[in-house]
Amino acid sequence: MNVPPKRRLIIGIIIILLLSAGVVLARKFLSPAKITYITAPAVRMDLEDSVLATGILKAFKTVAVGAQVNGQLKALHVALGAKVKKGQLLAEIDPVLPQNTLKDAEAQVENLQAQKRSKQAVLNQYELAHRRQSQMHAKDAGSWADLESAQAQLESTRHDISSLEAQIKKAIIAVDTARANLGYTRIHAPIDGTVISIDTEEGQTVVSNQSATTILTLATLDSMTVKAKISEADVTRVKAGLPTYFTLLGDSDTRYHGTLRAIEPGPVSASTTTSSTSSSSSAIYYYGLFEVPNPDNKLKVSMTAQVAIVLNQARQALCIPVSALGEKQKDGRMKVKVLAGEQTEVRTIRTGISNSVQIQVIDGLRDGEKVIIGDSSNLPKTDTNNRPPPGRR
Repeated sequence: MNVPPKRRLIIGIIIILLLSAGVVLARKFLSPAKITYITAPAVRMDLEDSVLATGILKAFKTVAVGAQVNGQLKALHVALGAKVKKGQLLAEIDPVLPQNTLKDAEAQVENLQAQKRSKQAVLNQYELAHRRQSQMHAKDAGSWADLESAQAQLESTRHDISSLEAQIKKAIIAVDTARANLGYTRIHAPIDGTVISIDTEEGQTVVSNQSATTILTLATLDSMTVKAKISEADVTRVKAGLPTYFTLLGDSDTRYHGTLRAIEPGPVSASTTTSSTSSSSSAIYYYGLFEVPNPDNKLKVSMTAQVAIVLNQARQALCIPVSALGEKQKDGRMKVKVLAGEQTEVRTIRTGISNSVQIQVIDGLRDGEKVIIGDSSNLPKTDTNNRPPPGRR
């Protein structure tokens, strides 16, 4: 059977196209997929290992200025935010009642002193009578009864005078107390500071029978104390003398530096309650204390601070992501995968400090080398046969 040349050419072309399509499909579905890698370069950066905590700002020194006497607040000589000096007059309480109490105590002293003088005059009389009775008894001119009566009057008067002297001492103490209470009606600043709160207004009645009523609060704001809540999991890692810094919620770019002064030995607990399960748990924290200067009074009392207590730090250290670390060796070294061109190789490196995101590489890597932190072989395979049906139009 003779096939025309033109037809043979068409059949040859069709066969070549089918073979080409088969080769393409074979390469696509039968050849292994090429693995792509997710890498990160080894770069130099400042790295620090630190304990993070939430803190609150307190004044370096706070004094609640109160009233030690009862009465109406007659005058308040300072305003909120005013800066005062030690000894400055802050407020006055109506002094009428303390003045009357002082006058009464002074009158009581004068009354007792007058009684003492009267008794001393009587004592002189009884001494003369006793001396006369003694002389008469010596000459058998007087009776024993008269002598004993004179002796009793003399001793009784002396004891009365001793009693009056004790009462006078007590009355003098009452005078001193009344004078002190009168002085307490003028309230002076115990420290240099700033008025951060006024708790009692002019005209308000002050009652201090049980405890001193707070009139206002003074605080030293030139230096602030930061109270950082350190969790019990981290408190064993920190100690006094470590460098610290913090930022404010409204100014995260500015760091305020200090040195950890102390860790309070007593814990503070924070309870959390889950409403869905009606269960509660309690976390234990310890306050770490440190001071920072506040010359421009930018820092305010009760501000929230994001605190970092630096345990260790390295400047311009060679670092890689923690996620690139592999198996840990017996000598403490770590294995990492490095991508060199199209090839991968396993390296053993010695590591330093870490901040849980980046870790310092002491040796085993060079600047710019790429470590593998993931690849496409770990991605889940997609099944093209189980595609969802198209939506209805």
